[in-house]
Amino acid sequence: MGKHIFAVWKPKGPTSHDMVDVVRRATGERRVGHAGTLDPLAEGVLVVGVGKEATTSLSVEVAKEKEYVAEIMFGSESSTDDAEGEKTEISTSHIPSEKEVREALEKFKGIIQQVPPIYSAVKVKGKTAYMLAREGEKIDLKPRTVEIKQLEFLEYVWPRLTLRVVTGPGVYIRSLARDLARALGTGGYISELTRTRVGEFSMDSAVPVDKLNEFWNENFGTMKA
Repeated sequence: MGKHIFAVWKPKGPTSHDMVDVVRRATGERRVGHAGTLDPLAEGVLVVGVGKEATTSLSVEVAKEKEYVAEIMFGSESSTDDAEGEKTEISTSHIPSEKEVREALEKFKGIIQQVPPIYSAVKVKGKTAYMLAREGEKIDLKPRTVEIKQLEFLEYVWPRLTLRVVTGPGVYIRSLARDLARALGTGGYISELTRTRVGEFSMDSAVPVDKLNEFWNENFGTMKA
């Protein structure tokens, strides 16, 4: 089972579903799935399963710990909580100090309540929230209990803050950026996001798109998925 589960490196631009299609073409297999969606503007480790046995076990991978490096841009809010959305500038009379940022971060560590972004794959009335949002429907998503295991301050030069984040399942880094910025009174959104690890799959083991054919043929080419 595990032999048909591996990590690919998703570049910026394609959706996670686009990457599934890339893996289908590289492997010649139709039964392909992924564990844990990465937004188009994000890059990083995307765990995929090839074959029936592997895809049915991907729920185990989804539940595993995830690690990110995230850049937050302060001073504006975004309709999508990332750089892709429509921006609204937030008037900021006070630029937070590094001390204030570090203190605010403490409030988001551990078990917290988090409201997913409106533009997300959360199901509402049988439809995904992002589809309803695109149709102009007003959406009221409920808070969910999630865990942020580690939240490490890396760099802060206004208006950009860079963090390392380790999470349990179900955490939206876009929501973290939005809520942290609101706590600081600045508004903010994710401007860069890299997923560096999913469970035991790290960025060092993730297969680049241009190496997928070679990787599959060398490791599984003679095996039936």
